[in-house]
Formats: sequence, structure tokens, C-alpha cells
Amino acid sequence: MKVLVVGGGGREHALCWAIAQSKRCSELFCAPGNAGIADVAACIDIGAEDIPAIVDFAVSEKIDFVVVGPEAPLVAGLVDVLEENGIKAFGPSAAAAELEGSKSFMKDICSKYDIPTGESERFDEPDSAKEYIIRHHAPIVVKADGLAAGKGVILCRNENEAFAAVDHIMVERPFGEAGDEIVIEEFLTGEEASFFALVDGENAVPLVSAQDHKAAHDGDHGPNTGGMGAYTPAPVITKKMADEVMETIILPTIKGMAAEGKPYKGVLFAGLMITDDGIKLLEYNVRFGDPECQALMMKLKSDALEALLACAEGKLDKIKLDWHKDTALTVVMATKGYPGHYGKGTEIRGLDDANALKNVVVFHAGTAFDNHRIVANGGRVLGVTARANGIKQAQKLAYKAVDLIDWPGGFCRRDIGWRAIDRAKSKK
Repeated sequence: MKVLVVGGGGREHALCWAIAQSKRCSELFCAPGNAGIADVAACIDIGAEDIPAIVDFAVSEKIDFVVVGPEAPLVAGLVDVLEENGIKAFGPSAAAAELEGSKSFMKDICSKYDIPTGESERFDEPDSAKEYIIRHHAPIVVKADGLAAGKGVILCRNENEAFAAVDHIMVERPFGEAGDEIVIEEFLTGEEASFFALVDGENAVPLVSAQDHKAAHDGDHGPNTGGMGAYTPAPVITKKMADEVMETIILPTIKGMAAEGKPYKGVLFAGLMITDDGIKLLEYNVRFGDPECQALMMKLKSDALEALLACAEGKLDKIKLDWHKDTALTVVMATKGYPGHYGKGTEIRGLDDANALKNVVVFHAGTAFDNHRIVANGGRVLGVTARANGIKQAQKLAYKAVDLIDWPGGFCRRDIGWRAIDRAKSKK
């Protein structure tokens, strides 16, 4: 089977790495890929959002199956166009991808189908938004309605910060049309967790839980990022809680989307807040999380390609996923300055030494070749992923690999997994 993965980040490297191990995969391509993905797939110089070029390539190369990694091409309808050309694809249609493409749409689905989430209101002009903030007080959350590359959610501690967030999104317009509308939401307190389920339109298979680390620096300090590390499983989500998430959030969403005439296929990623009042949905993403995907693929024992195909073919009821018993943990190495201004082109050495460690894979997120050297080509650059018996051992192994990488231009958090480690200590 000839497979094309769309995207060029750490999530796509993890997907390519897992798919390449399938006996059903005869040829593997990635568009555009990166320096690490080139080790397991043929990288094609086509941007992830260049839908006509991707479809032309898939048709001309007689690709059997396309796995779409990022959200932007999904929201733009890549899966729809591929299927119109007779090519199977993993991911939701443009209509179903509205769950991530429009926060207002997601909130409407929650309201209509009784899915627990924070109280919210939508606005299309700044003055009424500010009046709402005055009435409901801070802390409060201001969100751009559309896709904003992970930067459209602003946590506001006081009214002045909330007013500034409204003006930033709707007047300064750094997110363009994504900020035409905003959603203002109550500030939920508790512990966040990531919950993933594979969906084929009717059936859903939950994956193991995960927990991301959004803040740039140790102790959850500093600005929010796209994610500085993750681990799976996340002990904050018990078996009872996982069942509750499926029954109260995932399954009602799948049934609701089908009833709306927008059946959902692909992976459904629920960002959750574990509050004193129960589990509430913060947001939906219509693709694997990054860096959660790296840890999930490292923990997955089953054939990844078979599972993704089952979503596209409506055969998830015939799939049972097996997982390694170990914990998988990913440490993100980022370019100094991220998530603010950062340079590109600094050389990275020692990758072979890190990859030589047993049960360690260094996934590339933002790398490129420069005269046979591997250089940084983005903000988040590497996802150093380890699998070991328990969270403490997985953390130790991951940082052993990190310390073998010679990259003066990069940095990482040194406390990935701290919540799970603290929880384990408290039980002793």
C-alpha cells in the first residue's frame, strides 16, 4: 500500500515512523516532511496547505491512502477533494473539521447535545464583548473563533487584560479572518488533560490519555507555547474518568455530528479540564496533538496503519488496540527565543548518539538539511521521546537522550512529567 502523510512537524514524523513499521505499507511519502522524516519516508516538496498540488501528486503516484496531520488542510477540505478523486484519507471532512475551525460551532454542538463545557458567549464587535466582560468579571478567557496556530486563546486575569485581548484579536487582527468573531468563556480551574479517540463516523475507540506542558519554562512558568513536552498515560485520567469522557463528551459529539449531517471520521482530540464540578470540555481539535502524538505512537503496540485505515473505511468495530505497558514521555527541544522571536540555521549534533539509546526516538519537528548538516528550522525543533517502566524512568531516559544532543542554540524544560511524578509520590 502506498501511503502519503501530509505535514512536516513532529506529529507527522511520529506518524511516519509508526506507519513505516506496518507490513501493509509498501511505499511511504511525506509532504513536505523534514530532515528526520527523510529517514523513514520520501519527502516531497509540497506545502501541507497546497491542496491542488497534494491531490495531483496523490493521483499521479496512485497513492492508496493519505494521512493528514495538521488542522489547516483539514479545515480547508483536503479530505473532501481526495475522496472526490477516489483516494482514501484519514481525517474529517471540512464540515466536520468545523469542530476545531470554529469555536462558536463547537460551543453550539455542546449546547445542543448537552456536552459539559464552560459558559460562553460569541461576539462580532468589540464593544458588546467588553460589556459582557464587565458583567461577568475576570478572570476570563478570550478566544479567536477560527484557527490561530495555537495562539488565539488568551487567559485574562483582570478586566484590563480582557479588554486588551478583545482589541488585540478584533482590532489589531493578528489572526486575520479567524478573529472576525470571538468567544468569551468562563475561566475554568483544575488540571488539564488530553483525551483522544479514533472515530469512523459511528464507532469510537479511545486511545490512552496524555498530558501536555504548555508553558515555556520549568514549573509551568513563562508564556504558553504549542507544547514543550507530553507523556502517556496521564494518571489524572482514571479508568472511571475515561469511561465518563466517552459517555458524556465523545459519544454525544459523534452522534450529534451525524445528526447534523456532518459525520466525523479521524481522530477526535478533546482538551479537558478536570474541575471540582466534574470534567468539562475546553476545546476540540480534529487532529493528533503535538507533542502528544509522539508519545502516543511510541506507546502504541498495534499496527498504526491498520487503525487509521479502519477510521476511513468505517471498520473501527473490528479494531482492538494494544499498548506497551510502559510510560512514554516526550521532551521538546526548542530554539532559544521561542515562543517569541528566534533565529534559524543553528547546527544540531549528537542526534545519532541519542537515537542509539534503547527505546528512544528523536522525532524532528522543525529541522532541515544544510550542506549535509542538520539545522534548526523552526520554533519547536525536536521531540526527544523515551519509553520506560514508569514515569520516573521514562523521564530519566528522555533527559539522558537530551543531554547527548549538542545544540547550543536550543533549550528545553527539565521537568516534563512533574505532575505524574508528584501524584506518584503522594500515593506513597
